[in-house]
Amino acid sequence: MSSALHPAAPGLARALKAGRMDRREFMARATSLGMSVAAASTLGALPAPALAQTRIAQGGTLRIQQNVKALDDPRAYDWSEMGNLTRGFLENLVEYGRDGAFRGMLLSSWSANEDATRYVLNLRPGIQWNNGDAFTSDDVARNIARWCDSSVPGNSMAGRFLGLSDPDTGQLRDGALETPDDLTVMLELSQPDIALIANMSDYPAAVMHAGYTGGDPFEYGIGTGPFRPVSLVPGERCVLERDPEHNWWGTEVFGGPYLDRVEFMDFGTDPASWVAAAEADSVDLLYETVGDFIEVMDDIGWTGTRTRSAATAVIRTNVRAQVNGETPYGDARFRRALALAVNNEICLELGYVAGGSVAANHHVSPIHPAYADIGPAPFDPAQAISDIRELGMDGFELELITLDDEWQRNTGDVVAAQLSDAGLSVRRAILPGASFWKNWKDFPFSLTEWNHRPLDVQVLNLAYRSGAPWNETGFANAEFDALLDQAMALADPEARRPVIARIETILRDEGIIIQPFWRALFNHHNGRLVNAERHPANEIHLYRIGFAA
Repeated sequence: MSSALHPAAPGLARALKAGRMDRREFMARATSLGMSVAAASTLGALPAPALAQTRIAQGGTLRIQQNVKALDDPRAYDWSEMGNLTRGFLENLVEYGRDGAFRGMLLSSWSANEDATRYVLNLRPGIQWNNGDAFTSDDVARNIARWCDSSVPGNSMAGRFLGLSDPDTGQLRDGALETPDDLTVMLELSQPDIALIANMSDYPAAVMHAGYTGGDPFEYGIGTGPFRPVSLVPGERCVLERDPEHNWWGTEVFGGPYLDRVEFMDFGTDPASWVAAAEADSVDLLYETVGDFIEVMDDIGWTGTRTRSAATAVIRTNVRAQVNGETPYGDARFRRALALAVNNEICLELGYVAGGSVAANHHVSPIHPAYADIGPAPFDPAQAISDIRELGMDGFELELITLDDEWQRNTGDVVAAQLSDAGLSVRRAILPGASFWKNWKDFPFSLTEWNHRPLDVQVLNLAYRSGAPWNETGFANAEFDALLDQAMALADPEARRPVIARIETILRDEGIIIQPFWRALFNHHNGRLVNAERHPANEIHLYRIGFAA
């Protein structure tokens, strides 16, 4: 990345030094604008975090407990686990690190102009696909065009690249992209977008080879990463092996890879089965550790790691969903009444005992750079009961749907109990993973887990912009969309904060979500691994992990 200072950099440094953002969020913003990690650390007057000094052995098989989901086109991935299954051979242009910095993967550097409407992407020289083809700017151009294609069902990347898309065709806009040579891509956006680099690091942004035309990437098999796909059986196991015939470009840059083989093993959604697998020495690493099982894993002697995160869960209505021929959640007064009936502190205390912080029903985290404190979410069960009766909804039966796992099931139970106290009839539906994941966007009333995203505007754009592929609420608000466009033009968090405050207020006033808490995230490993710490966005970077020598 360039070491030149972006015009927004001094404002970011002031926000860091004033305590309005932590080091990780500062690094995310500074590096996304094109600053190198070293330059960003210098600007923030903070040393870069020390790297692990433990020697890493070459070889071995890493066994990871994680759900193994069926795969399709990566741009339609909608769960982090999918990205982990293919990240060993499908790489991104950019990687988001546990320390909050964006680092070039297939890109060596990038730069952005002051209003984030022009980007220059510089590719690393000498990269090859594992079939021997050269990786060039044509590959990047083709993938960006794929990401902009809004005709593809479930393609969340299309909503992230609106500045490069033609709204009339739903395709890459003419003149939006140029490739002056094999190692350079120039982007001209129709509207500012401070999140463009961050979105290139997310798991649906895996870079695909020219011959890929869709379907399971395991069956196609061509990538730029150090591993090769071997087999994948949904609900059971996924296997990758180090590719002995592919001279991986990253060894000279990052070191690694160290492992010979990686197995993702699916033990279901019950954490007790994960513990049993650990005790039986059937796995080396847990994808995550939750609830009371954190202490259980500590007690059996495994090594735990923790990270602060903007990961969360929302209990959301779908304003367009029909129930018995009507759309009960289309009335904002009813939605607000539901939110008034729920005490978020109780949800955190009883639903997510692992720890975290209380949220405020607007999906912008205190660790996001432009977070605006508009106060806690109101809790007034008496008013909720009065409003529900006035609307004639006290006889309505809600069905609250959650995944059948430990913390999501428990949180749903706590919310259902509080809604029952407000006079509503609440039926619980607790679904197994395959049923829930297949239909998560379509339920009338349900709880959904949302990942950490480095920037406030990212998750707002994904979850609440009108018509976005991941907009599971059906929320459509022209003022919200216009404010979000404005926020995406403001790289300086101090300038963006008043706009974010208005966005937060709209989401709360519309009662579109009950968002009870922000999650601290944990995992455990058997103590023999190096570089296996929990990532705030649930990513597992296989090239970094190995067994201690």
